[in-house]
Amino acid sequence: MKIAFTASRADVAQAALQDLSARYGNVPAPQAEVIVALGGDGFMLHTLHETQAFNVPVYGMNRGTIGFLMNEYSEDALITRLGAAEEAVINPLVMVATHADGHVSKALALNEVALLREGPQAAKLKISVDGRVRMDELVCDGALVATPAGSTAYNYSAHGPILPIGADVLALTAVAAFRPRRWRGALLPKTAKVRFDVLEPEKRPVMADADGNSHRDVVSVEITSDPLIAHRILFDPGHGLEERLISEQFT
Repeated sequence: MKIAFTASRADVAQAALQDLSARYGNVPAPQAEVIVALGGDGFMLHTLHETQAFNVPVYGMNRGTIGFLMNEYSEDALITRLGAAEEAVINPLVMVATHADGHVSKALALNEVALLREGPQAAKLKISVDGRVRMDELVCDGALVATPAGSTAYNYSAHGPILPIGADVLALTAVAAFRPRRWRGALLPKTAKVRFDVLEPEKRPVMADADGNSHRDVVSVEITSDPLIAHRILFDPGHGLEERLISEQFT
């Protein structure tokens, strides 16, 4: 099996990269049958973004601090583990943000797209779904749209719901909502087009963040799920995303 290994900068990940490359070989990603990412969840997301053009599954092994998307690390029987691994396919969110100076930026997110206040004052957001205004004004620290894969990340910390990995829904969750008081958000179909318009952007500046890729001073953000882009993630049998999402709710 042709394997491309990639690792985060952490010393433990770099040591694993050397050991596994010496044992199993290491080919360039375009030539690989599978990519093995060594690090934490953040590095896994980075690897998926960087290798999406190759249409090659990615198998992560935890050499970081968080490993929700990762498998347990072991140097032994890797070929057997890869052959038995279960595949989950995730469609990313596409973010199109318009900035105060008029320029437009785009980004992909596997976990979530979040709008967050930049200054000391709460953000004011207008929320539209499929072209229909659903909330004229949300006063909050921020709001986010999360995929099922990202529903246990920032979304869950903001008291959003955990979504089954096969669910064709997205979570729209408020971050510290002030008005409407304690608004918890909404569940939307995966096909929904969500738009946030920033109210009073000069007084209450807002940034948009797509899986850690930050875009400052936005005045509007549109978010959709792209079914034409598919990220393939491999998990050891019995430890896939579906099982992890269920287990997380009983922890």
